[in-house]
Amino acid sequence: MGRKYITRRGFLKVSAVTAAGLALGACGPGATTAPTSAPAASPTAAGRAIKIGYVSPQTGPIAGFGEADNFILDGVRKVFADGISVAGAKHPVEILVKDSQSDPNRAAEVAADLILTDGIDLMVVSSTPETTNPVSDQCEVNGVPCISTVAPWQPWFIGRGGKPGETEFKWTYHFFWGLEDIIGVFLSIWDSLDTNKVVGGMWPNDGDGLAWSSPEVGFPPALKPKGYTVVDPGRYENLKDDFSAELSMFKEQNAQIVTGVMLPPDLGTFLVQASQQGFIPKAMTVGKAALFPSAVEAIGGGLGDGLTTEVWWSPSHPFKSSLTGASAKELADAYQTETNKQWTQPIGFVHALFEVAADTLKRAKDVDDKAAIRDALKATELDTIVGHLSWAKGPVPNVAKTPLVGGQWGKGTDFPFELTIVHSDYPDIPVGGTARPMPGS
Repeated sequence: MGRKYITRRGFLKVSAVTAAGLALGACGPGATTAPTSAPAASPTAAGRAIKIGYVSPQTGPIAGFGEADNFILDGVRKVFADGISVAGAKHPVEILVKDSQSDPNRAAEVAADLILTDGIDLMVVSSTPETTNPVSDQCEVNGVPCISTVAPWQPWFIGRGGKPGETEFKWTYHFFWGLEDIIGVFLSIWDSLDTNKVVGGMWPNDGDGLAWSSPEVGFPPALKPKGYTVVDPGRYENLKDDFSAELSMFKEQNAQIVTGVMLPPDLGTFLVQASQQGFIPKAMTVGKAALFPSAVEAIGGGLGDGLTTEVWWSPSHPFKSSLTGASAKELADAYQTETNKQWTQPIGFVHALFEVAADTLKRAKDVDDKAAIRDALKATELDTIVGHLSWAKGPVPNVAKTPLVGGQWGKGTDFPFELTIVHSDYPDIPVGGTARPMPGS
């Protein structure tokens, strides 16, 4: 007994969980491991195994975020096979893998198990506030360094009680983009189309939905000064089976743009019902659900054609892995070759988690001192496959930002639907086309 449990909502009773996946490792095609810091002295002793915990949604409604996990972990095994040198000793590396099952309750539970039963040295976690937040909270209360990604920084930071300019978490560090970035990308896509600037909001009652619809930091206060009108039917519950009320409101107020942050099943339900009711917006720009080719395909009826979304990572991004030297395109191509599946955005960010983990451990002064690992993590300055990461630059002490561009799905040649970048504010991330209205609008 004596375990400390905490979640983002503080309502869990955590029980012991016995299932764990074990892998040794690192990721990416081909190349030899590139050093991420000044070479250490030749190891003179064999060290104990270093344990890294990894939590992600591998099953459940947001399993698309974890679709590439096995590919990444298999590659990571090859890179870490000879261990990591820390302070003159060579340490084998174990990666303990847990599935959050797309449930924050489960995420907190397995994180506590990794910390208190398995005795991990470092946690990495990915994909939406429902996973990153409860895992980060467990690490914060138990004094374990944690690296998280794939959640906008406001739901991760503010959603955990952080106050910009006041709060600094001691153990948890996050890299991704923010709501200010996605609002800018979505506005640029909409500004390129001929619309009446009336936007219907599909924001669920979850961590993302509450942040994206926030009257302080979300879409509504940002859109009004740009001349847009927001039609907000209120927060809906995830996995809803009837969107008639929302569709009726959007039709009545002539919303020519629909946006939101939806689960893949909800996006499919919404689009099918919208088509049945004769509602086709000129722009349907959705986060989360529209990220994955598998989710766009699953909608059926060609209704995914024309969807617009944010693009955090793609084969066109000009970055390379600090672990393998592989480019973004080489990593995406390797995934497609090895799995016969289409590349997906989380590939780059999950790989980057292990880049940061390796770099942190190599620079730690004492692997047996979690504070020393935390201090090395905080001091990170690293070029990764998702860009340069540094927690010294903010926007808050525990967040490093990565670039964000905009894309649109269209019927493909190699795959049923392919994603084209249609907006970029970064000269080195090329645009492949221009945004077009939804077919039939």
